[in-house]
Amino acid sequence: MNYLNDIHLEKINTSLLDFKNINISCEFFPSSNKKNFDKLLSITKRLSFFNPFFFSVTYGANSGERNLTRDTVLSIKKNTKIKTIPHLTCVDLTFGQIQKIAENYWNNGIKSIIALRGDYPINAIKKDIYALDLVCFLKKIANFKIFVAAYPEVHPEAKSAHFDLINLKKKIDAGAIGAITQFFFDADKFLFFRDLCVANGINKKIIPGILPILDIHQLKRFSSLTNVYIPKYILNMYEGLDNDPITRSMLGFSIAIDMLKKLYNEGVRDFHFYTLNKLEIIYPIFHFLGSYYKLM
Repeated sequence: MNYLNDIHLEKINTSLLDFKNINISCEFFPSSNKKNFDKLLSITKRLSFFNPFFFSVTYGANSGERNLTRDTVLSIKKNTKIKTIPHLTCVDLTFGQIQKIAENYWNNGIKSIIALRGDYPINAIKKDIYALDLVCFLKKIANFKIFVAAYPEVHPEAKSAHFDLINLKKKIDAGAIGAITQFFFDADKFLFFRDLCVANGINKKIIPGILPILDIHQLKRFSSLTNVYIPKYILNMYEGLDNDPITRSMLGFSIAIDMLKKLYNEGVRDFHFYTLNKLEIIYPIFHFLGSYYKLM
């Protein structure tokens, strides 16, 4: 949306906002297309203006995409001077391959990793390896600062909510410094999950993952894969708006801000945003939060 190029931060008053002492971070995915890659670097450059805590880059399963993740991480870090963290999954790797990748990151100044099991390709033979194994192995290689995933609405493959929670505790006890959650649209579900974590001895940060809505049809697909509940009122909001991107963007902004306010009022100070490599909502949200004024 071209109007973003006309925004002048110094002319917009955020003094009435009360988002103090927060950390914001963003997730991106790499692209092998030069045009899209250049666009991604441009997006990260603009968002770096808000001094985010870190950027993260998702991980591709095959070797070419693995290299693309590494190259994207290094490029964003160089381009923005913001700490940039790669995702690393283990379902398709041997421990020898993991060690080579991890050592390459460490030697290039990348000291943090988001450790995930990863999704199995269709018809793939499942191996007995999990994110917990990856955390344990990475800590043997070097003293990485490791984030892991958490699921307020339970991982789709988990035997139970209790099993899922115990697995998270094992990952934290193995050396993870915190967890980033799957996206959600009911703040109470996150807050209940956070309380469960505390009650079960998980004393590290549980960072909520926020997905601002731009495309409701895409969100429905994501939801079907992730066990995430979309409230009916949100579905109703987007009816009849397939050809109205401006209204969709405004609604997505409003829904995200309402949830951020509730989480903030409940003591949450860290927020991780799933950007889908789009600036349309993320930029206004970051500006609304007033991070630039807080950190300058």
